[in-house]
Formats: sequence, structure tokens, C-alpha cells
Amino acid sequence: MARTKESRRCDPFFRKMDQLCLALTYGDVRLETDYSEIQPREAKLDSLFSRNIALKMPIISSPMDTVTEAEMAIVMAKLGGLGIIHKAMSPKLQASAVGKVKHNLNGFISDPICVSVDDTVEKVLELKRVKGYKFYSFMVKDRNGKIVGLVAHDDFDYSKDVKDRISDIMTPITTPDTIVSAQSGISIEEAYNIMLQRRKKILPVYGDNGFEGIYTFADAKRIVRNDSCGYNLDSKGNLRVGAAIGVGSDMAERVELLSQSKVDVIVIDTAHGNSKDVIETLKYCKKNYSSIDIVAGNISEAGAAKRLVAAGADGLRIGQGPGSICTTRIKAGIGTPQVTAIYNCEKAIRGSGVPICADGGIEASGDITIALGAGADCVMLGSLLAGTKESPGEVMTLNGKSVKRYRGMGSIDAMLDNQASRERYGQVGVTNDKLVAEGVSSWLDYKGEVSSIIYQLTGGLQAGMGYLGTRTISELTQHAILFRITNAGFTESHPHGLDYMDGQESLKIKV
Repeated sequence: MARTKESRRCDPFFRKMDQLCLALTYGDVRLETDYSEIQPREAKLDSLFSRNIALKMPIISSPMDTVTEAEMAIVMAKLGGLGIIHKAMSPKLQASAVGKVKHNLNGFISDPICVSVDDTVEKVLELKRVKGYKFYSFMVKDRNGKIVGLVAHDDFDYSKDVKDRISDIMTPITTPDTIVSAQSGISIEEAYNIMLQRRKKILPVYGDNGFEGIYTFADAKRIVRNDSCGYNLDSKGNLRVGAAIGVGSDMAERVELLSQSKVDVIVIDTAHGNSKDVIETLKYCKKNYSSIDIVAGNISEAGAAKRLVAAGADGLRIGQGPGSICTTRIKAGIGTPQVTAIYNCEKAIRGSGVPICADGGIEASGDITIALGAGADCVMLGSLLAGTKESPGEVMTLNGKSVKRYRGMGSIDAMLDNQASRERYGQVGVTNDKLVAEGVSSWLDYKGEVSSIIYQLTGGLQAGMGYLGTRTISELTQHAILFRITNAGFTESHPHGLDYMDGQESLKIKV
């Protein structure tokens, strides 16, 4: 959780590095071990992404078009983390992707997906396919927008013709008493018991002013039986999800649509967060959408952190140039190495209650432990989550291997594909032949399901916390002591001096 103003054990180390004018990244440092009374699996991974967005594990998937769309965001939330849906799509498509996550599982749905009495069975089934809905039950509205019926899985099964209208197969509602329903204020446990006893998959809820929403059997069962204890859920039992916005002309429309889709947190996604446009966008969002947390970035300096917090930021995204596909530091010559950037930004806003997300440069689970020890509350990952089943894009075959595309949002092909990438790097209006890339594109070996990656990363983090004797992430950050290592120490940290490992070819380590 976000720290208080009290000093931390790593403060003297960073003061010394500052005196030497040294800025450090993950490969430059390690953490001292300490006395421990806990086993790694006893370490708790709860943290924060922003003031009001809690995490059950401190990993966020990056808003890149080869990393996070609805499928990745759903899995990340179910694993306890969070996905930030990229903005390299139209505002409507992005809001739709947020809606897919929010409707993936629900406690109480106050604004359920509805169909019209005039829709055909064929049209609704096509809607279900295109939107990726996992359910078949829909409330039905008449031409005036009034709820007049309910259509469920069996109704579709017993329909004789896909050209049938929904009004022909639905169960009509003349009063709430004509179908199994409930009154406003019913608890989820009571709703579950009614659906269980009456063998219903959906339970409409009515109040003094009419229809208020629905409970679904599958979601009520999951919540009552505590099958989602590790999920990252909002107060209504829905998966949490974030979305990225820019500072361009479609910003206002995008934020409004995201708000309507019940997005939990918005990330102002730019390469240079310490800028007038970002601050104005931040202030606009906080003024007009005060109930939504706004995370701003990217930054890497203490002054920028103070400026964004003063402007109302609920969270900060730290990292300029550390990503594996980012060339900002080469092309522009700027960017503070990531460990120093995290520490300086955390120290600048210590006691503010604003969490910090370390974005970029993480290659292994140990780097996550270091990032949190340096002052981050959570980390944002791109390349480690790309190439998985849940990342956008098709699995291809390249030189006999299964691969998926991974590209920086500042790469030439990303900027050619979408306006959002140009906007992120300040190149709106630049002709194609004049674009200056700040990223590259590549192919990654197909990795399978992202849950396996997350399991290894969180397991490594818990191992690190066990070595430090810290039960929580806030304890880790408060008590961590870092020290600098040499190139020889870095080489020693990896497997070395081996020609074979369990009969396999030698492991080549790039240093």
C-alpha cells in the first residue's frame, strides 16, 4: 500500500548514489537478505494501482496493442491483477472491450445487455458471437425502451427458425409477478437460493420505479460459494478493468464512453507525462469524472511526480525508455534508469497516498522484487505477457516455431497503423516518410496461457519476500536494503560455467 512519510532503510544508499551522480537499473542492484520467520507462500501480495483501485497481486498488463485487450484484461483480473486496455482502437471499440470485461462475470447487473422485440434470433446469436458473450439470457425491450420480456437459453434451443423474432420466443412480462423475480434490496445469497429452488438462470429485480437489474445464477453461485476469492472485483462483484486514453482530439469522447462502460481506472498514456497537455487532460478528467481514478504518466523524475500529484493524479506510471522494444533513450537521449527513477519519484511524493506503478525493464521475477523494494506499489509488464494465448494477435509459424507479434507503440508499423501511437509520441500530422520511431517490432515465441507466466512471477516475488522476512509489499518497500553490484556480480547471479544442463545445450545469457 502507499507509504507514509517516514524514512526507509534504502534512503542512505540512494543518497550515496545521488552524490556519485549514478542512476541505476535492475541489473545494477540486488536486495540484502534479512532474518525471516515466514515461508514464501505466506507472503501477501495485496497492493494498490491507484488511490481506490486495490490489487490482490501487483502486476498490471500494459496498454499495448499486442498485449492487452478484453481477453487479457479478464484473465489478469481473475488472477488478482489488472489489465489496461490499449487505445489503438476507436473510442467505441475500446468502450466495448471494457464492457466485455465488466460483463464477464457479475454479481448484480444494473444495466444488463438487452435485445429488442424486433430483433431476430439470427441477429441476437450473431451479436453474441461478435461481442464474445458467454451467456444466452437477455432482457427484452419494446420499441419505447421498456422491459417487456425475458429470453433464455432454452428459448433459443426450441426456436424453429433463426428468422423468428425475439417477441415470438420470449417469456413476456406483463407484471413482475408473471416471471420469477425479486424485490429491490434482496441479497445475493437470497437471490441465489431463489434461482436454485426455482431452477432459473436469471432473476430480474424490481423496485418502486420498476426494473432495476438482474442477478445471474452462475455469478451468484460463484460469489456465494466464494469461488472468486482471488479475483480483483469491484464493489458490485464485477471484474476490475482499466483503459488508456491520450491527450488528442478524441479524448473527451473516449472518456465519456469509458465512463458509460463502468471502467474502474483511466490511464493517461503518453511518452512524456510531465507536460502541459497531460496536466490539462488530468484536470479535465478529475473535474468531470471525479468518481474514476486517473493514473498519469509516463515520467521518471521527482519534479514530474510532484507536479502530477498536485494536479490531482490518483496514481503514477514510472518509466521512460526501459522497455525491451523501446528506443527512446537511444533516439532521444533521455530517460532515467528505472530503479533510480522509481525511488526518486516515490521519495518526492512520499506520504501523499498516491501509489506508483513501475512500467518497463522487467525481465525476471527478481526484478519485480527490486522494483517494489525501490518504492513501487506494483509493476506494469509488456514483453513478459506478450506472446501468450490471451495477448492480441494470431499465432504464426516462423522458422518452424510458433510465434506471436510484439511491437512497441512507438515503432514505425504501430504509428502507421493507428493515430494513437503517433499521438503518444508527439507526431500527429507528420507524414509517413517523416515519422521518427521510438520503438521496434519483433516476434516472440508462443508462451501458452498467461496464468503460467503470472504463477512463476508471483512465486519468485514471494520467494524474495521470504528471504527478506517481509509479509506484505508495504513491509518489503519499507525495509528493503539495496546494494550495487558489478558486471562480474551480475554474471555470477546467472547460471554460468556450464556446457550442459540436464542434458540440454548450454544456457546462453546475454549480459
